[in-house]
Amino acid sequence: MADWRDVLLVDGYNMIGGWPDLAELSHTSMNEARDRLLDMLADYQAYSGRRVIAVFDAYRVPGLGRAFVQGKVQVYFTKEKEIADECIERLVVELSHRRRQIYVATSDSVEQHVIFAQGALRLSARELRLEIEENQKEVKKVIKPPGARSSRHALEDKLPPEVRNKLEDWRRQS
Repeated sequence: MADWRDVLLVDGYNMIGGWPDLAELSHTSMNEARDRLLDMLADYQAYSGRRVIAVFDAYRVPGLGRAFVQGKVQVYFTKEKEIADECIERLVVELSHRRRQIYVATSDSVEQHVIFAQGALRLSARELRLEIEENQKEVKKVIKPPGARSSRHALEDKLPPEVRNKLEDWRRQS
């Protein structure tokens, strides 16, 4: 089955460097910073419906690169002598042949121009972080905290006071 969802390509180390909490964490544990980023991207993917692909440089690491899935997010480590920007550009070209919108999250201005010329839309590290934070707020509104009492009058609680009063007046008249 073909995947027709919009796609978000994320320059992983660019996001880690651009988000203060992850940048700080990366000084003590790059693995933890990567995992935290991937957790946030997995939540974002679930909420937004976009397919998320995170790309990390392995430029100085010998080998063929690797790809795997973590938390339903596709993760690519580039092959030797390939930087994340090159991999992202290649993926934009590969994915643009299908009907979907492609977004690229990077704060690298040169990369933004290149991917924009290929038809992709860009998100800066800051813009993606704000989108993720907004999504987290929306999810918290929908999910009730444990122990919260559910209202027996869900519709009633959503009605404006003047409508509730009018309905109550009608109920009492009958």
